[in-house]
Amino acid sequence: MLFNSVDFFIFLSLVFIGYWFVVYKNLRLQNVLLLVASYVFYGWWDWRFLSLIALSTIIDYTAGFRIYESKEKSVKKRWLWVSIIFNLGMLGFFKYYNFFIDSWIDLFAAVGYELQSTWTLQIILPVGISFYTFQTLSYSIDIYKEKLQPTKDFIAFAAFVSFFPQLVAGPIERATNLVPQFLKKRTFTYKTFSYGIKLMIWGFFLKLVVADRAAIYVNAVYNNTENHDGLSFIAATVLFAFQIYGDFAGYSLIAIGTSKLFGFDLMTNFRRPYFSASVSEFWTRWHISLSTWFRDYLYIPLGGNRVVKPRWLFNLFITFLISGLWHGANWTFVVWGALNGLYLILEVLLFKKRRKGVFNVVLTFALINFAWVFFRANSIEDAFYIIKRICTVPGRLYIGSGDDITASLYATLAIAILVLVELKKEYFNTLFSISNHKYEFVRLTGYAVLIYMIMYFGVFGKSQFIYFQF
Repeated sequence: MLFNSVDFFIFLSLVFIGYWFVVYKNLRLQNVLLLVASYVFYGWWDWRFLSLIALSTIIDYTAGFRIYESKEKSVKKRWLWVSIIFNLGMLGFFKYYNFFIDSWIDLFAAVGYELQSTWTLQIILPVGISFYTFQTLSYSIDIYKEKLQPTKDFIAFAAFVSFFPQLVAGPIERATNLVPQFLKKRTFTYKTFSYGIKLMIWGFFLKLVVADRAAIYVNAVYNNTENHDGLSFIAATVLFAFQIYGDFAGYSLIAIGTSKLFGFDLMTNFRRPYFSASVSEFWTRWHISLSTWFRDYLYIPLGGNRVVKPRWLFNLFITFLISGLWHGANWTFVVWGALNGLYLILEVLLFKKRRKGVFNVVLTFALINFAWVFFRANSIEDAFYIIKRICTVPGRLYIGSGDDITASLYATLAIAILVLVELKKEYFNTLFSISNHKYEFVRLTGYAVLIYMIMYFGVFGKSQFIYFQF
């Protein structure tokens, strides 16, 4: 079930009414309703994969108790490995099995040996598997690290694992933050409700107007590389930077806003990343729930920066290499992750002080866009072809015709609005604000205009969110 669908609005309305008007006096029934609703939400896509979520829930619930109750360190570690192997094994099979088999066959082909691809399987990638496996893993790991005690309430834990607002594309919540919220009474307040609605409206603007309008031009160029030159690729790459931001930040805001309708607080996932003055700063602002997950559960256990410099640089690089692979079973994502790791290594070696200023913001944006070429390209070959055309054949700028031109103009307008809003938040946050204006009429008028723009300029074709594929 997609956020940008009529099905979701009907579903959300029914769950909201049941939650606050039918079972609002009983915390356990509220959690039961959220659990059932979450399974319906996920099963709307493919009910067969509900068994994976259920199995992950049972195993991590059991492992959490075994880790906590065991007196021997070896037994605790054994149960932790049960959780890790199951979750990463499930993720590895569904997401990477065919990728590694095909890569192995390609390796042999490169040295002259032709192998028959008899080991590949017709595997459907379960939506959101990269997200909920990481979320439930944090529960077992935090109990092992004695940061969290296991909950005895299986319903609350199952609802935490499958919580529908952030089930399929995050934010990847920590058990230490979200599990306790399922265990305490939640009360309805108009202030929280209205704030949640505002976040959802802005999220839908980012998705339907910014991302989906930009996608029309981006797809026209990136899916037909042989017909375009350097200037078109530069324009498409910059538009893709805003497309993926609008798509993913939009999803996160809708998820956070939806959660607030039910009395839950999720972590901030994006904080104006394109105003970063360095790549290291960018990764404190972009997909924060994932970058902090890798920091806490991979980078720091490897030794972080508390080791000799060569090992520190290795830790940075391997963390981003694995982060790239997490994003998708394609060498384009591996190269994208490696590039970001290389950027960070160069920053460590070349810069001793924190960088600031407009020049560094522009430079960082350019570096991030160069990496986005690999992220968006359909293949490694396409990515290198695009870079070659940018460097050698500027050519003419593709502007399309008819509806394509209109879509590009709408996308440019929407991006201009986004940049102005974020520019104000970043540098002039104390100035005039529509969303927090003291007069309700001004606030309502502002959001009415935003809704009108969504309805008039938005793309309503049930387009999926980019991160659903991860």
